[in-house]
Amino acid sequence: MAIRQLPPNLINRIAAGEVVERPASVVKELVENAIDAGASRIDVTVSGGGLQLIRVADDGAGMSAGDLDLAVERHATSKLKGEDLSHIMTLGFPGRSAAVHRAVARLRITSRARDAGEAFSIEVDGGRKAPLKPAARSTGTDVEVRDLFYATPARLKFMKTERAETTAITDAVKRLAMAHSEIAFSLSNGERTTLRLEASPPGLLDHGLARLGRILGAEFVDDALPVSATRGTVRVEGYAGLPTLHRPNGLSIYLVVNGRPVRDRLIAGTVRAAYGDLVPRGRYPMVALFVDMPPEEVDVNVHPAKTELRFRDANGMRSLLIGAVREALGEAGHRATGSLAHEPCSACARPNTSRPSRTPDRASIRAGRRPMPVRKESPTRRPVGRASMTRLRRRSEVSRRPRRTCAGPRRSREPTDAYPLGAARAQIQDTFIIAQTGDALVIVDQHAAHERLVYERLKTALDNGGVARQMLLIPDIVELAPEPSDSLLGAVDELERFGLVIESFGPQALAVREVPALLGACDTRTLLTDLAGLLMEAEDGSGAEVLRDRLDHVLSTMACHGSVRAGRRLSPEEMNALLRDMEKTPFSGQCNHGRPTYVELKLTDIEKLFQRR
Repeated sequence: MAIRQLPPNLINRIAAGEVVERPASVVKELVENAIDAGASRIDVTVSGGGLQLIRVADDGAGMSAGDLDLAVERHATSKLKGEDLSHIMTLGFPGRSAAVHRAVARLRITSRARDAGEAFSIEVDGGRKAPLKPAARSTGTDVEVRDLFYATPARLKFMKTERAETTAITDAVKRLAMAHSEIAFSLSNGERTTLRLEASPPGLLDHGLARLGRILGAEFVDDALPVSATRGTVRVEGYAGLPTLHRPNGLSIYLVVNGRPVRDRLIAGTVRAAYGDLVPRGRYPMVALFVDMPPEEVDVNVHPAKTELRFRDANGMRSLLIGAVREALGEAGHRATGSLAHEPCSACARPNTSRPSRTPDRASIRAGRRPMPVRKESPTRRPVGRASMTRLRRRSEVSRRPRRTCAGPRRSREPTDAYPLGAARAQIQDTFIIAQTGDALVIVDQHAAHERLVYERLKTALDNGGVARQMLLIPDIVELAPEPSDSLLGAVDELERFGLVIESFGPQALAVREVPALLGACDTRTLLTDLAGLLMEAEDGSGAEVLRDRLDHVLSTMACHGSVRAGRRLSPEEMNALLRDMEKTPFSGQCNHGRPTYVELKLTDIEKLFQRR
C-alpha cells in the first residue's frame, strides 16, 4: 500500500480525537485559555450536555485582529516564549486547542484586546475559516462551540446522556475553580445558573476553606484538617478530611500541581495510602491538596489531556505527601466527623408517611363527602384447649420478666464536662457505651474502640523492638489443613516478632505456646486461620516478605481477636477507662476497618427530635 500525505483537515480531526474526548474536554481547554489570558471572571454556558452549545466568556487580555486570525491555525500559540518544553507554566495546549475544535465543531471567537478601539469576530465551520468581522464587545474573549462532533458522527455515537455530560463539565469547572480561587466562576445551562463562585482573597489556609466548602460541601468545612509541609523546593498545603468522612469513589480527591488540576495515579494512590486502614476498603477520603514545585521537576506532557504527571523524584513526592497527611490526621486525635449523627437524627425526625391517614380532610367534609367507614376485622374464635392455655400462660410470664438490655452506673463520680468524651452513664446490649458530656450524648462501640487501642499499642510495641509475649500454661493445639499450616510455619520468625510463638505438632497441627500479652485470652484457632489466609493471598508464597509488606494487616488481625468483644458486660470503671484511653490514642475515632468507633449526638439535635427547638 502506497504512503500518502494526509490533508490538514483530516490531521486536525485525528488530533481532536486525542484531545477532545467529550464536551468536558472542550470546556477544560477553553477555561484554561481564559485563565492563561489573565481573566478575573470566567462565565461558562452549556446546552445539551455541551453537544449543542459551549460558550466561555472572560475578561482577560483579549486578542488583536491579527492574533485572532492566527489563533485558529494549527501550531500557533502564545504559550511558549522559546523552544523549552521543560519549563511550561501555562495551562492550555500550545497551538492545538482552537485548531482541533474548529475541525469537529462550528467555532466562533469574538475578542477585544486591551487598549484596542474595537472587537473582531471570526467563524470556522468544519475547518472552513471565514474572514474577520467587526464586532461589539468589551475587553476579553468569547468562544462559542456549537454542534460538537457533527463532523465526526462516529464519536458522537459514543457520547453519554446529557445529564452525564453535564456532570462531567461541572466537575471540570469545579476543579479549575479550586485551583484558581482568585478568579470568579459561573456555570449556566442557559436557563439558570447552577454554580457561582466569587473570587477568594489570597491565602489558602486563611480564606480558601470557605471556597472549598462551596465545591466539596459544608460538611467538609466542618471536618477539614489543615495540611502544610515543605521539603526543599517542594511545598504542599491544603486540607484533608477526617477519616470518617469518605465517599464511594475517588472523585472527592482534588489534587492541584502548580495551578494545574490533575488526576495522577501516583498522587491519588499516595493519598489513599496515607489514610491506610483509617478508611474502609472500597471508600475514598475527601482531600484538597495543592503542590508547588519548580516546573523542571515535573513533566506535564505525559498525557495529551495533561491530567497525568511524571515527577523527577517520585519517591520524595510520595514521602512528603504521606508525611504531611499523616501528621494532620495524627493531630486530630480521637476526633470523628459530626455528620455521623445527622443521618440518624434526620431519619428519626422524618414523619412516617408510609400509612395513609384515615382522618378525613376538611376539604372532603366541606364537599359533603363522608369518609368510608373502616371495618374492623374480628378474629375467628376458636376453642382454646388446656395445652393452648398453658402455652399462653407461659408466654405471659416470660413477657413480664425484666430484660437486662441496659446496665451501667446510676451515679458516676466522673464529671460530664471534664473530658472530651464525657463520663460513662450506661451500657446497652452489652455492646454500646453511653457517655454524657456537657452538651452531647456519646455512643461508643466498645469492640471497635478497643480494637483500635490494641492495634496502636501493638504497633508501638513492634517499633520499640518487639511485642511482649505471655506463655500459655497449657499450649493450644490447633489443627489446620496442610496448606495453611505450611504457610504459618514458613513465617515462624516473623510471627515471633509479633508475639506469637508456634511450632509444628504433628502432620496437620500447630502448637501455640506464646501469644501477645496485649491480646490476653483469645481464640487462637480463629487467629491462626485468619493469619494463614492472609499469608496465602500472596502470589510468591514467601511468608517473611508477606508479613513485612502486610505488617498493618497482621497487627490489625491480631488486634481484632484481642479486643473487648460485643456482648461483654463492663463495669463503670472499665467503661470510663476505655473512654480515657480513646482520648489519648491517635486515630481512635475509627477502628482498624475504617468504621467509626463513636457517634456524638448534640443536645440541640436531640431537642429538635422532640420539637423543643
